[in-house]
Amino acid sequence: MDFMQFLDMILHIDKSLGTIIAEYGTMVYAVLSAIVFAETGLVIFPFLPGDSLLFVAGAFSATGAMNVWVLMGLLITAAVTGNTVNYMIGKSIGQKVFTHDYKWIDKNALIKTHAFYENHGGKTIILARFVPIVRTFAPFVAGVSLMTFAKFQIYNFTGAIIWVVGLVAAGYFFGNIPIIRDHLNTIVMIGIGAAVIPLILGGLWKVYTKMAGRKQL
Repeated sequence: MDFMQFLDMILHIDKSLGTIIAEYGTMVYAVLSAIVFAETGLVIFPFLPGDSLLFVAGAFSATGAMNVWVLMGLLITAAVTGNTVNYMIGKSIGQKVFTHDYKWIDKNALIKTHAFYENHGGKTIILARFVPIVRTFAPFVAGVSLMTFAKFQIYNFTGAIIWVVGLVAAGYFFGNIPIIRDHLNTIVMIGIGAAVIPLILGGLWKVYTKMAGRKQL
């Protein structure tokens, strides 16, 4: 198998995981962990599968092809490590941005972003786990914004556990139900919407009350 064939299998892992297991055996754990690490840890790989990988891996675990506990443990480790590497890359760049006067960077905007992550970054890191592409860049931006390492890791671990356990378990119990398997992305986005919409409404209510208070003055 050449590299392009292997890459095509990775990008369409929802259809090719069975073939990967058959060809690589227990090495499939390393392959899946490497994909999760690359997608979450390297900003040049946002196109790699994430949600579908976890869900399909859970479905195959239900058939006995993989040990679900080993799978969860390794994928949580890969997700946490990936985000940490991404954060450190962003932080190393962020330090240079804060100490040098780059005309092409709005330093005030960067400072505001830092403040945003200090106040709301935790929710961003957790929710970003379930949004393709966004989960690749969220830890990088957190690092650039100089979000504290301890705070980042709390939400990093929390988000990784919820993401991996939630989707692997969903695949394990429901992966062989066609309507769920075929509409996974839609189901995930509905879940994210249910979590985000109350936050947005809460923010709008705060803005409204502040404006109303100013009018009364």
